[in-house]
Amino acid sequence: MTEPALVPASAQPPAVILQLLEKLGLSYAIRVERHEAADPRRLQAVLLDDAVGALLVLYPRDQLLDLNRLAELTGRKLTAVKPERLERMLGKHDLGVLPGLPPLTSSPCLYDERVLQQPSLLVESGQPGVLLELSSEDYRSLLGKASAARFGEPLSAIRLNLDRPDDDRAEITQAVQAFTARRIQQRLEETIEIPPLPETAQRIIKLRVDPNATVDDITGVVETDPALAAQVVSWAASPYYAAPGKIRSVEDAIVRVLGFDLVINLALGLALGKTLSLPKDRPQQSTPYWHQAIYTAAVIEGLTRAIPRAQRPEAGLTYLAGLLHNFGYLVLAHVFPPHFSLICRHLEVNPHVSHSYVEQHLLGITREQIGAWLMRFWDMPDELSTALRFQHDPHYEGPHAVYPNLVCLAVNLLRERGIGSGPRMQIPAALYERLELTPARADEAVNKVLEAEVALRDLATQFNGHPA
Repeated sequence: MTEPALVPASAQPPAVILQLLEKLGLSYAIRVERHEAADPRRLQAVLLDDAVGALLVLYPRDQLLDLNRLAELTGRKLTAVKPERLERMLGKHDLGVLPGLPPLTSSPCLYDERVLQQPSLLVESGQPGVLLELSSEDYRSLLGKASAARFGEPLSAIRLNLDRPDDDRAEITQAVQAFTARRIQQRLEETIEIPPLPETAQRIIKLRVDPNATVDDITGVVETDPALAAQVVSWAASPYYAAPGKIRSVEDAIVRVLGFDLVINLALGLALGKTLSLPKDRPQQSTPYWHQAIYTAAVIEGLTRAIPRAQRPEAGLTYLAGLLHNFGYLVLAHVFPPHFSLICRHLEVNPHVSHSYVEQHLLGITREQIGAWLMRFWDMPDELSTALRFQHDPHYEGPHAVYPNLVCLAVNLLRERGIGSGPRMQIPAALYERLELTPARADEAVNKVLEAEVALRDLATQFNGHPA
């Protein structure tokens, strides 16, 4: 296990925290946060509430907080406090994140008893990226008025299917049957009632694989769908593309601004996205679906251009992979509607773990598995299903590896800039090497995207007609 490094002199815990520790007479060391594997010494603090009031919950960061077990223990239906309320509370003391120090709040505290099994603990100081290391004995003195129980689920007990895509179909069927009253074996596509691929999307796919397809062909397909036609013209007129003159038609938009390749993939992404509606519920503080999709696609577009020409993958497909990388999120909401809110609530109280652990724990399936399966069911390109399936594996080197590798890099680069949800990951040097990119060139691609942030947000809003 890697020791956290000593913090630079320029980064210190907030004054109110240092004063509290001095008042309590506690010894501590200041550490820098490392975005590495879950450390059992690392403490996760989350503030929950319900009609009764607030509750500070503490548990080891190598566990997942199970709200169902918490409800059984407390008899309360607790959820994460609203972000605005938490920000107001922290703002009173000039804190950036919730410290894991019970004396700082007036709220009752509940902690998982396994917190104290380690000789020392790493606790949020209130300053992002700065931790406090305390001995377990010293930390125990802070828990005098707190209650102890066992409610966390060890991440090691949640078995993710990271490398067996051939098992996806069986596991999806099993997950679906676990949430239905029927236990009758049915064909998977009947069980989960996925809508058929839209006719517009079918026509676009045929054009994608037709080497003789022309601008006239894609113009004809787009113009038969009024909503899609309006979208394409609107995109071309966006400040993001800064097209000279007025865009007068779909053909004008394609020829003068967007180009055949971009339009065909935008149109396909839009057609697929409209197949499944955005869920009404979503986790607090999550990046809206289409914003995340557009940002990721734009970053991947820049990363693809930065790859040496001889090794460069098909730009249209990499863009489409970015646009649809989180499509499994929509599928989960469609397939498990009564339980999607439960997933959202668990994601809110477990910001330290990947959504994959929450979904595997609650459903027995992840959005990546079900999204990739649907791409195969719809006969989409293998590169696309592979991109969705292995996008969170920075070490994937199987068939079509460049596509999930690009999605993995783009998603994590955006997380470093505060866009997207989930824990930050240290990007392996081997991932850059496989893509024949340098960190500097990759950062340059992200910077160019973020320079156009306002225009990109406008594009994302257009995708759904309103902010999503």
